[in-house]
Amino acid sequence: MTKAKLITAIFVIILAIIFLALSIVIVDETKYVVILRFGEIRKVITEPGLNFKTPFVDNVVKLDKRYSIYDIPPERIITKDKKTLIVDSYIIWKISDPKLFIESMRTESLALSRLDDVVYSGLRNTLAKLDMDTIVTQEKTFLKDVLDFSISNTKDYGIQVIDVRVKKTDLPAENRNAVFERMKSERQSIAALIRAEGEKEAQKIRSEADKKAAIIKAEALSKAEYIKGTGDASATKIYAEAYSKDERFYKLWKTLESYKDIVPGSVIILSKDAEILQYVK
Repeated sequence: MTKAKLITAIFVIILAIIFLALSIVIVDETKYVVILRFGEIRKVITEPGLNFKTPFVDNVVKLDKRYSIYDIPPERIITKDKKTLIVDSYIIWKISDPKLFIESMRTESLALSRLDDVVYSGLRNTLAKLDMDTIVTQEKTFLKDVLDFSISNTKDYGIQVIDVRVKKTDLPAENRNAVFERMKSERQSIAALIRAEGEKEAQKIRSEADKKAAIIKAEALSKAEYIKGTGDASATKIYAEAYSKDERFYKLWKTLESYKDIVPGSVIILSKDAEILQYVK
């Protein structure tokens, strides 16, 4: 009887240890723990530590409370100008409400599928309102719209969307060359228009410059004629004053000056009574 009691006691102790081991739930600081009983939520544990559950009855679901990055498969998006883009994006998210998450999503794989649908819808609705040039040059602007859309459409699932980013936007291989050629032609047309406008503006500037130059030249000539006239008047006045002081000397000097222009290299026949020769006699 003593041996039988010992065996029984050992067996009970082993069962108690097993029962206790199956009852203990260790919650890591990076996890949420949701205890389910027959599919119904019995307890949600958000703080790290040691907790307990009913063995063989309760089921433990552990959820990561850290930020996660979900790389969304590339999707085809049609822009406002009817161009098809292959958009490769990713999302940063986390579980904000484990109870609501389990009630609505049940599993993380289902949550990722839902995130994929929401982000794709956000990108499709947003990019459908923009042309390709705007998408390329204003990425931050339209991504904010996609982020706001994603946040509003996932908050009821216990999910918090932190950010949505685009890794790459590319054209489908089958029409990439055609689109590039069309874009090249459009850029060449714009460049030609800009050059024509530049040439028009340059011609306008040249015309204005020529007009200003002509005005400046005319003003300079007018001023030169004025100065010249003033000088001639002053010279005439000086000559007159000099002439009035000694008329005979003035006539002599002017006559001698005229010889410089008449005599050299010339054959001149003059009357001996010519007045111009009176100072030569």
